[in-house]
Amino acid sequence: MTDVEARKSHTPRPTLGLDGAEAHEAEHAIDLLVRDLQTGWDTHDPDVTDRRLGGDVLWGSPFGATVCGYSRLHEIHVRLKRTGVGGRSSRFEVVQYLTPARGIVIVHVRRTALDEGDTPVAPTEGAAPPFSEMALYVLVQRDGDWWVAAGQNTPISPAAP
Repeated sequence: MTDVEARKSHTPRPTLGLDGAEAHEAEHAIDLLVRDLQTGWDTHDPDVTDRRLGGDVLWGSPFGATVCGYSRLHEIHVRLKRTGVGGRSSRFEVVQYLTPARGIVIVHVRRTALDEGDTPVAPTEGAAPPFSEMALYVLVQRDGDWWVAAGQNTPISPAAP
């Protein structure tokens, strides 16, 4: 190990999350996003689900595909809503978030698939419907509005901690 590497290894890591007004504003943006996700799911309306996606959104699917751009992703969501992929009903909840800079928030949102009695469906291997997933969203503020700049969905498996 060089002297430079040794000094870097002992440098404390910074805490990146902001608090105060920036965190409060980010919480409000997250609440709006989760409300739209829930309403869009409940009404099977991709326009509501995708209301906060930026025009150049980057997306990673639970199956490893990547998509760039609102139009392409919205087209996929229209098809998925029409076919009912993911299950009949779901519940969205914020797991954790970080505000690393003013106007930027990173948030984990869990979508739990529910059965006919609104009971969570146990996770299964793979993503056979209905399946639950964890999403990572990056939101960016522009001109007073918050937009999803990127998202990544990952199915929740039975082995998940």
